[in-house]
Amino acid sequence: MTQAIHLTAPMRSVLDRMGRANHPALHTLTAQQAKAAYELGANVLEVPRVDLPRVEDFTVPARNGYAIPVRLYAPSSDQPLPLLVYFHGGGFVVGSIASHDVLCRELARLSASMVVSVDYRMAPEHRFPQAVEDAWDALTWLAQHGQALGADVNRLAVGGDSAGGTLSAVCALMARDAGLPLALQLLFYPGCAPRPDSASHARYAKGLILERPLLDFFMQCYLRTEADRQDWRFAPMLAEHLDGVAPAWLGLAECDPLFDEGVHYADRLRLNGVATDIEVYRGVTHEFIKMGRALPEAVKAHADAARSLQQAFNP
Repeated sequence: MTQAIHLTAPMRSVLDRMGRANHPALHTLTAQQAKAAYELGANVLEVPRVDLPRVEDFTVPARNGYAIPVRLYAPSSDQPLPLLVYFHGGGFVVGSIASHDVLCRELARLSASMVVSVDYRMAPEHRFPQAVEDAWDALTWLAQHGQALGADVNRLAVGGDSAGGTLSAVCALMARDAGLPLALQLLFYPGCAPRPDSASHARYAKGLILERPLLDFFMQCYLRTEADRQDWRFAPMLAEHLDGVAPAWLGLAECDPLFDEGVHYADRLRLNGVATDIEVYRGVTHEFIKMGRALPEAVKAHADAARSLQQAFNP
């Protein structure tokens, strides 16, 4: 007998409205069409956009000479500010600095921290592990040069949602191995496992934003071969050791295919002695943190994440 899925009334209303809009599912489009369609709808349900004293666009160099676009958000003219390096979600295929602009503004405002959002290269033009390499190159450049930007590089964190959460978890492991101290890894519903074979993937595979065909579409665009699934840079759950990585905060949506792997990753971090906090937002789906105009859980998640950053930056 199939167990009932209990969504909050506002979440159900959002899904009903999306159904009535009858837009083509992203997985039925070409990758370029999917990118454009996601951008059109990305900010519709966000909280109102706040103005900040300092918002700057510039680039940082990747290892092969590519200029990675980034956007810096500073909530005050105070210097130095702690720094969160943020990686947007979107299955490694869709999403951008623009699609996550409001969210990054909120994190900067609420945490009183500088946020730098990274526009890493995406699939299918740039397949695995390009996103990982760009994320790491941006993080290490900012750690080395952030002081000139007004950041306190001794108070440095990584964060992201969905695919960006995966990149953050991977960068935290790479930072440990490189001897780069991080105060926190801030993970909104990260992908952590090599395959979508958990109970939550089966239970929430249809009708709840991140449908199974969409997940398959993203992976078809991103992975070079099936062998990439066994690389810990794709699935951080496969990392041999998690001990010594930065403390973690995970914000998970209850009704999300990625829920189980988020819980399992948090459990494994704890078993390896890593200080780990986990918040479960009941009755909401993947992508909920970008729906603050409709969902009180999103507003709470913004505040919870900002609080975790403040505590990590000011122990």
